[in-house]
Amino acid sequence: MRVRRVDQLDKLTILLADDHRPFLKVVEGLLIPVYDVVGRVPDGQALIRAARLLKPDIILMDISMPILNGIDASKELNESGCPAKIVFLTAHSDIDFVCACIGTGALGFVIKSRMTIDLLPALKEAAAGRIFISPLNHE
Repeated sequence: MRVRRVDQLDKLTILLADDHRPFLKVVEGLLIPVYDVVGRVPDGQALIRAARLLKPDIILMDISMPILNGIDASKELNESGCPAKIVFLTAHSDIDFVCACIGTGALGFVIKSRMTIDLLPALKEAAAGRIFISPLNHE
């Protein structure tokens, strides 16, 4: 069991899921001043196990992951009654992906190319129970 330090008690907990390890380090660097990152997992199946064990406030995940993709993992977490707020951080910017993700009960959809602009606002909105979607490219 992970013990939280006193300086982390007022921070919301967040679980990260992405199969690209160097990218997770960058994301974690953005989050650490504001959130307590309680875990990092490389696939959707590991995400479900970690979510049940760690009980994070927020789950930040990619869509494209091995073993179980993020959309299916989000559906499974939602159906199991997982109380964590879900935010997707993905390279996919098509409206069909947005609809699929929000359709699973997720509250956020952040495009990786807009991460430095949109990630912290998206997490704040999700924590408050509100939906945040990055502007989509319409080329």
